[in-house]
Amino acid sequence: MAKKPQFDYDLIIIGSGAGGSAAATIAAREGKKVAIIESETFGGDSPNWSDVPTKALLHAAQLYDEARHGARFGLRSNTLGYNYPSLRTWKELAVKRTGAAGNKKFYESQGIDAFLGNAHFLSPHEVTVNRRHITAAHFLVATGSHWVAPDIQGLADIHYLTPRTILESIRPPKSLYIIGGGTIGVELAQLMAIFGTKVYLAEVAARILPKEDEEVGELIERLLLENKGVTTLTQTRTLSIIKDGLGARVTFLRGGVEKSVRVDEILIATGRTPSVDLGLENASIQYTPAGIEVNEHLQTSARHIYAAGDVLGHSRHTHTALHESRVAAHNILMKTRVAPDYTASPRLTFTFPGVASVGLSEDDCLKRDLPINKATAPLGIIARSNTSDFHDGFVKVITDKKGVILGATVVAPHAAEIVHELALAVKYGLTASQVAATPHAFLSWSEGVRVACGKLAR
Repeated sequence: MAKKPQFDYDLIIIGSGAGGSAAATIAAREGKKVAIIESETFGGDSPNWSDVPTKALLHAAQLYDEARHGARFGLRSNTLGYNYPSLRTWKELAVKRTGAAGNKKFYESQGIDAFLGNAHFLSPHEVTVNRRHITAAHFLVATGSHWVAPDIQGLADIHYLTPRTILESIRPPKSLYIIGGGTIGVELAQLMAIFGTKVYLAEVAARILPKEDEEVGELIERLLLENKGVTTLTQTRTLSIIKDGLGARVTFLRGGVEKSVRVDEILIATGRTPSVDLGLENASIQYTPAGIEVNEHLQTSARHIYAAGDVLGHSRHTHTALHESRVAAHNILMKTRVAPDYTASPRLTFTFPGVASVGLSEDDCLKRDLPINKATAPLGIIARSNTSDFHDGFVKVITDKKGVILGATVVAPHAAEIVHELALAVKYGLTASQVAATPHAFLSWSEGVRVACGKLAR
């Protein structure tokens, strides 16, 4: 008589976003019996509510903005307009096209059982979902994170937007106060300002994009003000918000002075918190509100349970969660264990110009007491800046004293594409001289990389 398997599944994955999806398909291809549980919409945050819809709208907005300023090239564009419902239709199409949004059928076609509902651990090998009890030899927790409202007096009493709900707005608000000047706050500030919104961007730190090098925040702040009329409020603490007619009055503290402004809408873009409410203690998994604790192989304190993505508490990019998902799958399936390698994961902000950085920032080097050399190539010295009539940006490269590239930042059109040769350099320990000696195509923005590295090669 055939022996009854001990568990229903070899692997149950909780969360179908970037942290879970890759592992599910890898394990299924290896012939494992896999289930995936999703509490909301299959595909998770990135294809449904963040990366894909935001970038689709930003692409349209930047195209509109560039065309509007086309007179200098001889283009007659002063009658150009937009239809916001049509823009939303385009965003929906982009979401649909990625194929990752609401893709329950995709998993089922791979032989993966897909459950829609909240998973809750009952014991180390058993979860409940929709009152069904299912067991597995291994689990991967990839529940991601969610937006949280900061502790601001009166916020709970008013209607406010999140980076997710603002994309569903029927039309851009006339005025908007954004709390949080990180990547997402800055992208949405530019998006809304292009469509005519008066934007106030409030950030507690001394500059917007505080995780990037100082020059980045200063330049983007200047461009947001000069080109889009965005009022940036750095070193600003939002104190209280009260309803004022159809809008709200925001009181904030800046430079020791209390001020207030009336706006139509408030957008909270300050932070996400890991989604850890799934009975982890019943599975003996150690965690805090800041995230699940894992070792270098992404194993939790319960050795057969792994975790990946934003639930670990380091809100990183989607490509990082995908990388962790692949690593977790490898470690569950193989006898050899590997650790995720984060050294060359690019950090991106899809404004115009774009911001992309990789490796160590100058602040990182200072904190580690690393002796460095650095060089910056302003975009204005690149031939392409002349033919495109765009001069605001730079390429900055940081090396150790032997000339090995430790980190780099690009602020330029197509920054997200340009950064990858610098990511290769960081990952494989190339020197600035080696990158500078590589032929770079004339009239490409990437010549900025060659010039910056050339300065360090001398």
